[in-house]
Amino acid sequence: MNALQQGANALFILLGAIMVLAMHAGFAFLELGTVRRKNQVNALVKILVDFSVSTVVYFVLGYAVAYGTSFFVGAQDLAAKNGYELVKFFFLLTFAAAIPAIISGGIAERAKFWPQLMATAMIVGVVYPFFEGIAWNQHFGVQAWLLANTGAEFHDFAGSVVVHALGGWIALGAVMLLGARSNRYRKDGAISAHPPSSIPFLALGAWILTVGWFGFNVMSAQTLDKISGLVAVNSLMAMVGGTLTALLLGKNDPGFVHNGPLAGLVAVCAGSDLMHPLGALVVGAVAGAIFVSMFTLTQNKWKIDDVLGVWPLHGLCGTWGGVAAGIFGSKALGGLGGVSMGAQVLGTGLGVVWALVSGFAVYGLLKALLGLRLSQEEEYDGADLSIHKISASPEREANW
Repeated sequence: MNALQQGANALFILLGAIMVLAMHAGFAFLELGTVRRKNQVNALVKILVDFSVSTVVYFVLGYAVAYGTSFFVGAQDLAAKNGYELVKFFFLLTFAAAIPAIISGGIAERAKFWPQLMATAMIVGVVYPFFEGIAWNQHFGVQAWLLANTGAEFHDFAGSVVVHALGGWIALGAVMLLGARSNRYRKDGAISAHPPSSIPFLALGAWILTVGWFGFNVMSAQTLDKISGLVAVNSLMAMVGGTLTALLLGKNDPGFVHNGPLAGLVAVCAGSDLMHPLGALVVGAVAGAIFVSMFTLTQNKWKIDDVLGVWPLHGLCGTWGGVAAGIFGSKALGGLGGVSMGAQVLGTGLGVVWALVSGFAVYGLLKALLGLRLSQEEEYDGADLSIHKISASPEREANW
């Protein structure tokens, strides 16, 4: 490989890493806009600090668990091939750090700060890379077994299951153990409405995530010679499919409209390199329907207080994406083929079970040892004042 090609590959994946890093600003503003004003500062701080903890833990432990690569060598070795292996770590780190960013939205407004950071360390250090290694690095012979028994390996090009379903199903365990926000579900059976504090910030978060997602999906090729315009256009089609369905089923609610593109993009990750664009449009549309219907069901009927709807959005739409790759990736429906429905169902199921068990284990342990939620008084005052000692818009500023 010549020096120019090495440099081009390093730059390619670095640009992908930067685009997915920018998505974390999207996570922050999506949460900031959705939660009540007294919890806005907490949303911003959590996403940045979770990312920072994720970086250290993934560098020291997580990347080695997934890929067997240690960075405890000299800088001369790390700089080989224009530092490609280092920027590949950076790119995959941004995926790993998305897990706690996803969870953050589910447990918003009533979770303690430090126990969540400890959960981040455990999830990014062990839980996530364990399954990442199975799906993307042939660990434990699972992919070889699927190939031998179903005719294909489990295919997840950009992480519908490995990242999103894992994050969403871990979050479900955390949300269940944490319990609903105070007075959310009243004794008389009524539900207290907590409308978004800022639709503009919510929309900004959704837009940042949407734009960054093209780095998330397209740059999953990891080298310049493998880039595919099909991935880009499939991502686009799934995005608009999710948006339009959420618009129709969500009755023009701006919260649903702006989560619609995210639902579509979550679902298309796995098969974005295989599907026909019309197949991707359908996958995105189904994901939009899943999000609107299941968010409404979990909040109103099942009374699961998942603030941003991260289980429907990432957990269920990611699960759908893993299965959808087996359906719309097939040649019969215009895809490139090379996928097996059996492998997609089994691989997706394995990811869901691992995430659900791990979520209850990690957060159950922390609940027993440290407690997970703020006191009733702290929750009433809001996480901003209780944890960070300042509000997003201090009242006294008006008198200065």
